[in-house]
Amino acid sequence: MTGPHPPTSPGPDSGRVGRRHVAGLRAALDRLDLNRLEDWGRRLAATLPAGGRLLAAGNGGSAAEAQHLTAELVGRYRDERPPMSAIALHAETSSVTAIGNDYGYAQVFARQVRAHGRPGDVLILLSTSGRSENLLRAAEVAREIGVRTWGLVGTPDCPLACRCDEVAAAAVAGHPPPAAAIVQELHLVAVHLLCEAFDQALGTGSASPAVPAGSLVPAGSLVPVVPAGSVVPAGSVGRADRPLVVVGDALLDLDVHGQVERLVPDAPVPVLDAVADHPRPGGAGLAALLAAREGRQVVLVTALGPDEAGRRVAALLAAAGVEVIDLGLHGPTPEKIRLRAAGQTLLRLDRGGGGPVAGPLPEAGRRALAAAGVVLVSDYGRGLVGVPSVRSVLAERAGRVPVVWDPHPRGSVPPPGTRMITPNLPEARLFTAGTVTSVNSRDVVAEAAERGRRLLGSWRVATAAVTLGARGALLVDASGAPPLVAPAPPAPGRRDTCGAGDMFAVTVAAGLARGALPSEAMVGATAVAAGFVASGGASSVSTGRSTGGPAGTSAGRAVTDPGGPAPPAADRTQALDVVRRTRAAGGTVVATGGCFDLLHAGHVAVLAAARQLGDCLVVCLNSDASVRRLKGPGRPLVPDADRAAVLRGLDSVDAVAVFDEETPGRLLTELRPDVFAKGGDYAVADLPETSIVAGWGGQVVVLPYLDGRSTTSIIREAVRRGGH
Repeated sequence: MTGPHPPTSPGPDSGRVGRRHVAGLRAALDRLDLNRLEDWGRRLAATLPAGGRLLAAGNGGSAAEAQHLTAELVGRYRDERPPMSAIALHAETSSVTAIGNDYGYAQVFARQVRAHGRPGDVLILLSTSGRSENLLRAAEVAREIGVRTWGLVGTPDCPLACRCDEVAAAAVAGHPPPAAAIVQELHLVAVHLLCEAFDQALGTGSASPAVPAGSLVPAGSLVPVVPAGSVVPAGSVGRADRPLVVVGDALLDLDVHGQVERLVPDAPVPVLDAVADHPRPGGAGLAALLAAREGRQVVLVTALGPDEAGRRVAALLAAAGVEVIDLGLHGPTPEKIRLRAAGQTLLRLDRGGGGPVAGPLPEAGRRALAAAGVVLVSDYGRGLVGVPSVRSVLAERAGRVPVVWDPHPRGSVPPPGTRMITPNLPEARLFTAGTVTSVNSRDVVAEAAERGRRLLGSWRVATAAVTLGARGALLVDASGAPPLVAPAPPAPGRRDTCGAGDMFAVTVAAGLARGALPSEAMVGATAVAAGFVASGGASSVSTGRSTGGPAGTSAGRAVTDPGGPAPPAADRTQALDVVRRTRAAGGTVVATGGCFDLLHAGHVAVLAAARQLGDCLVVCLNSDASVRRLKGPGRPLVPDADRAAVLRGLDSVDAVAVFDEETPGRLLTELRPDVFAKGGDYAVADLPETSIVAGWGGQVVVLPYLDGRSTTSIIREAVRRGGH
């Protein structure tokens, strides 16, 4: 048996481990976003005493810190105050084990969020890696039900950060986080700072008189008073309500429309007789114009020359409601002049540009970017994005708000932490030239996925959406999950793809600002861009102020309803194109109409029978508003975009067109079908469409329904069974 060890003398390396750890912690503390944590504390103080609830979760050491936070709120941090509603989801051991056993461990937090969370509540998720599936699922559910999600993470470009509304990270975007132990220690400091700010906002902190135990604080007194003229912190305003800031190279697009009816005498060169000019902002200016068409506040940071083209671009943007912050350009404003006839571009003439940006980012530009809810970089390779003062601010914002970067082969590389890049496949090939050698270029999906992943690694961005033209788009992220492919709805007729990439990037940015996941934003943007192409592309864009969605579609709808159905304008265009092609081939056009809510076997039988009457079948579909007027406020159960998508999936249906009236009379006048078929027990004379179709010599017919098949009977049976 030995005695106690004698004390040892400190060696030359004594304390080295501790000093290294403390140095790492000190460096991480210097990067801690104190303003954001204090803002979170103030906003919690405006939420919890008024009946709101805080949910918190983490795994391992992060679980302990999440529980530490809820304990401080239910109990007290320093001074006495009323208890607040705060639940540590991982501490509900019975729920965690039951859910894990029945639904899988990935659902242990998500199911509790759905049970306890209410719109306006707050969910705080703590993670060193930001990759835990159970936390990712919880954030997704929170977004679905309107719960705000804040993340305490290791790095701002991790998968969890992309799913949270706001994050405070231990590392700078694009750089590896500190060791897990330091991240957890930093998160503990963040928890204490958040609690300190919470108590200060309630008036119970050490600098304010304590609230007596058991007393109630009036909810109206919890919101800090902002003096007139002061700047409201960006975090106190919803991201969707803050400006969308576009940064990039603007130019003047000029379409010269005319007719070509002859050639010049001395060469086989067509002569364009000009009829009208259509000027519009181009490049980043077009992106800003498209973003403003939804009625959103939009700011464009760009550089224009001191010439007529520059003044024209500025005036067109001002008319659309876009605020322009101009850094100035040494030299003429770039112009792209397209000579067009019969919907086709015959020739493009480029002139101007090439001069350097005149000055650094002004203070107005810094303020605009600091207040942005989302930033879209529309890089056209002309130098603005590479200006050091511009790039430094973009790099700083990339760790705080979603930054979407539409790159250019001659442009700048996005800063680490950028939320999404949106190159097309040819651009992705240029960016990854020499780094991808084993991909079969004939397999476009595999090639796009591999090149997108290479860009994730080399540029250290969160997600890459590679657009594939008529094929749609593909999304990859750093999680290693299979790529998400969003096929583009068909764009019939002549395809003018000019501006489609800008529309895609704008819609992604708008979706992220509203809290959509990157996957949802990408899918919605694919549908909107396809509709934009079908409606004529950039040449169809007007430059006036509008309250509708971009290019006549609703970007908001595309993001909140990301299933990919074509917009109504594209639906009608496709239907008319099907009719034209059928008639050109000498075929018979058949149309039918209805609500088609909860598609069932009776519907399928009628549609199949109608298709047999001719060479194409166009379904005239009642819009949601039309169905409500016809069947009551509880209908439809399925929105028109989804009903149209299901119908288009049937072999018997060639096209679907949505109408808003009670009957499809106006739509039928456009389509002029040879046969209009209606399912049911109608008499032909009773159908309002009969006289309309007869006007051009068409025929109305009635097709039998299958007995016992109707949407109403399905709903009644579902209600009956649900009552037992």
